[in-house]
Amino acid sequence: MRVATTASRLKPLPQGRSYGREFRADCLDPSAATGSRLKPLLHGRARKSAGRMFLWGLAASCALAVGITSAAGVPFPSEVPQGSLVIGKVAPGSEVRYAGRSLRVSAEGDVVFGVGRDERGPVSVSVREPGRAAALRSIIVTPREWPAERVVGVPPKTVEPPPAVAERIRREQARVSVARSRDDARADFAPPFIWPAKGRISGRFGNHRVYVVEGRDVPRPPHSGMDIAVAEGTPVKAPAAGIVSFADADLYLTGGTVLVDHGHGVSSNFLHLSRIDVKVGQRVRQGEVIGAVGKTGRATGPHLHWGLNWFDVRLDPLLLPGIRE
Repeated sequence: MRVATTASRLKPLPQGRSYGREFRADCLDPSAATGSRLKPLLHGRARKSAGRMFLWGLAASCALAVGITSAAGVPFPSEVPQGSLVIGKVAPGSEVRYAGRSLRVSAEGDVVFGVGRDERGPVSVSVREPGRAAALRSIIVTPREWPAERVVGVPPKTVEPPPAVAERIRREQARVSVARSRDDARADFAPPFIWPAKGRISGRFGNHRVYVVEGRDVPRPPHSGMDIAVAEGTPVKAPAAGIVSFADADLYLTGGTVLVDHGHGVSSNFLHLSRIDVKVGQRVRQGEVIGAVGKTGRATGPHLHWGLNWFDVRLDPLLLPGIRE
């Protein structure tokens, strides 16, 4: 597949749980900070009192560093780019709502939701911690640029399918949508993700897609994932643990297709596979091989399409912790 595009530019990201843990060492080990800064200066009760004051100040400083937006100290990033998976931490037993949906909270307090490609924001999250009144957390959504990608060389009937083929595509996509509706209690999304395959990024999430068909430009919906150009047969690894929720070797548009559910509505999809090594219902570990790169479906060359969803909200895998360039 030949794609001509200009690079999608991202604004710098704030530091927070959604983008990794690049925090000050003091935030990770405040005892070390109090020891190193206070021991040479104070002794006895004065040192203990000053230590408590220092820790309160340090906590406030660290709250700002990780994007905490609530007086109760519930960490969410203060801003996220469009297309982000947002992972927060709340008190276990909290009630959390976003976009009219009640969100699962893991036993460790992990909570997750997705901010779509076209979300303008700010978005609000309602958090009711045990024994507290509900409070709203506001998150700024930073806009991104979405260049056009012109794709040359795909079969015309995959871009403008005849009625019978269009009906087949509709049925197949309905099956995929059912798989994406799972809401398991597992929190496999919480640890940092890994790359399912390493290679050149040949197509980016969210960019406008224009297919060239017999000399005509045919606009189609924005790209739903990230394309990684690698050789046919390259092993595809699970970027996070999960349960295989869908596997089919012959979908019309996406060819060999696998979905891995990571819990709480988060799922990864892998398209155009030449081989599928897993079955529906199978538990996979992070890094386990689930198939091989191919060029099945609407593709003119071998590549891996990796998509990320929160239920039916499409997200950018490139923004995941452990993945971002």
